[in-house]
Amino acid sequence: MTEYIGNVYDEERALYGVHGAVIENCRFEGPADGESALKETGDLKINNCDFLLRYPLWHTTGAVIDNCRMTDTCRAALWYDRDVTIKDSVLGGIKAVRECDNTEICGTKINSTEFGWFCRGLKISDSELVSEYPFMHSSDMRIYNLKMHGKYSFQYTENVEIHNSYLDTKDAFWHGKNITVYDSVVKGEYLGWYSENVRFVRCRIIGTQPLCYAKGLVLEDCEMIDCDLSFERSDVIADIRGGITSVKDPISGRITADSIGELIMDEYADKSTCAVTVRQSELKKCV
Repeated sequence: MTEYIGNVYDEERALYGVHGAVIENCRFEGPADGESALKETGDLKINNCDFLLRYPLWHTTGAVIDNCRMTDTCRAALWYDRDVTIKDSVLGGIKAVRECDNTEICGTKINSTEFGWFCRGLKISDSELVSEYPFMHSSDMRIYNLKMHGKYSFQYTENVEIHNSYLDTKDAFWHGKNITVYDSVVKGEYLGWYSENVRFVRCRIIGTQPLCYAKGLVLEDCEMIDCDLSFERSDVIADIRGGITSVKDPISGRITADSIGELIMDEYADKSTCAVTVRQSELKKCV
């Protein structure tokens, strides 16, 4: 393999079209402020490099990026790539990964607005993410041990599996389809509205007005903390450990909990077939 070691590149398309290369201890920065340093490349091993310039890895097929740093000036770093692995790195800059196939990210810290849009086959493990709009319109994702702080997360995603993660987000999974979350904490507001076939297993759900207007919603052995006005207009099967602050107008299915502070069944619930069962305390019903 061709080796590029210990160099500094700042020109436009500095290593354009390179294939079969080791790029190590290099820096992509400088007064020329050139873009697209590694565009149309493939079969790369990139080790201990610093990226400060825009659009470095577009249309790359086959790369391992290990112990690298992309600063907030490295905008839109990876687009239209296939079969890229990122390990023990730092990803900064807006829109860091977009429209990529089969990207694997492990042990990485990410701070990127609009991260992971329109991706397919994205796998993330043992990583941290700060992002305002992560994972829009992405599909076939697998996530393990992710600590995430976001706002509008996983919108319009499909075929997603999440394990042992902490998701702190204003809302998540809007219009999502075929999503399963295991053994995780999901903290935020307005979780999962308009979703379809979303399933939570042994999860802790925290925040106001969760899981409304949902179809095929399932909660197995979950907790719901500070969850008021839950399940409005939803088709839901829920088995809840502990209490629910309030439930409003579920359409169908069944809800079982140790306690429910308030069951609101108003004029919009006149055709509801949902069975609501309280295991312990008395149920206060408001009409």
